[in-house]
Amino acid sequence: MGGLRYHPVPPRDPVSGGELYISELACDDSGVTIRGRFEVPRYSKLDADQQAFLETFLRCRGMLSSVEREMGISYPTVRARLDGLLETLGLTPAKEDVSKRERVDEQRHKVLEELERGDISVEDAKKRLGVLK
Repeated sequence: MGGLRYHPVPPRDPVSGGELYISELACDDSGVTIRGRFEVPRYSKLDADQQAFLETFLRCRGMLSSVEREMGISYPTVRARLDGLLETLGLTPAKEDVSKRERVDEQRHKVLEELERGDISVEDAKKRLGVLK
């Protein structure tokens, strides 16, 4: 049925707080109904802010600096929200060791933050950023 709006799947039972499962799926076009015990998708556990962050992260193709600009939040906040997503979804990062590129990105952001605060000059920032290539 076109235009029918569905309710979001609640992450937990609102009365007991227990785990929920999906017991019925239906298609109005064919009239088919399937009954059983189906898992609630893990992404249904995300709150509205986490869903918006995930959508932005995907649109930015995982580039944290792009997410930072798009959402108008700091790099450490982007990292914290990403870590929160991973935790909510029960995922661990593929690599626990921070890759060289991520370290360079973090150093670049630190230099730019220092420049923005006026802690270093433009020339100092240029020099330090040039070394990070």
